[in-house]
Amino acid sequence: MFFFFATVAYSLPAGKPQWGFYAHKRINRLAVFTLPPEMLAFYKKHIDYLTENAVNPDKRRYAVVGEAPRHFIDLDAYPDTTKATLPRSWKQATERYGEDTLALHGIVPWHIQLAKFQLTEAFKARDAKRILKISADLGHYIADANVPLHTTRNYNGQMTGQQGIHGFWESRLPELFSTEYDFFTGSATYVPSPQKAAWRAVFDAHAALDTVLRFEKELTGQVGETRKYGFEERNGQTVKVYTDDFSRKYHERLRGQVERQMRASVKMVGDFWYTCWVDAGQPDLDKLARDAATTVDGKEEIEEKKSWWKRLFNVRPEE
Repeated sequence: MFFFFATVAYSLPAGKPQWGFYAHKRINRLAVFTLPPEMLAFYKKHIDYLTENAVNPDKRRYAVVGEAPRHFIDLDAYPDTTKATLPRSWKQATERYGEDTLALHGIVPWHIQLAKFQLTEAFKARDAKRILKISADLGHYIADANVPLHTTRNYNGQMTGQQGIHGFWESRLPELFSTEYDFFTGSATYVPSPQKAAWRAVFDAHAALDTVLRFEKELTGQVGETRKYGFEERNGQTVKVYTDDFSRKYHERLRGQVERQMRASVKMVGDFWYTCWVDAGQPDLDKLARDAATTVDGKEEIEEKKSWWKRLFNVRPEE
């Protein structure tokens, strides 16, 4: 099942990029260790779940209606992104532009606000399964908001002759170099305005977009196409990839940009998890951690993922 969805995620012409599976899993896992002791026992008990299910939104983006727009926002699709023109609240934004227009250009900062509310409610209800599911999903959307290529219509370099750059930046570079990164971000802190934090993340990511595109184009002009690409064996198939040499040179030119965005994601995920818990009244998670019933039902998870598969192919149930 995992191999199937991983294959689909990289093969279908989905339109919008996402952190590679590796980076999403790494971000959620590291965020657990930013949490205070009152939360750590529960989250650490389920760290494998939070890690593996960090990629669920990507797996279901082709099967669940309305999922895809939650991963990005095309800031350059709007003539002006000041609050007066692009409202920060969902209600005001829909009144100004309509839901169809917003969905077309992505809704990630608004959806982060919704997921934050949902997780807070799950904490209030002491619903361990829902806490875990929403925590995993919220971590994914927050990480997506920190990717520069999630903030532009030119999400894969298709408008500038740089097709493939999104997978290069958010998958290839973390896979090659993230073991060299310093992920010590400090402890999670309370976010007084989740709305502002979500928008700050996408605007900070968008500010880095120029260097993402410009440095790749400059380096390509210097080394040439023949030294830019190579081939590797993956899952029994020969695939075209950016060479290690080109990747390292590009990575060096970015001067720690990918590391900074991954660190920002880790810190922000931990901050939001912590904020939801505080806003819910700081419920006793130690009790949930000790309760055997909080373990997520593996069979239930498998059935849910099978339903994504069926919807993806519109399979009619057997009669």
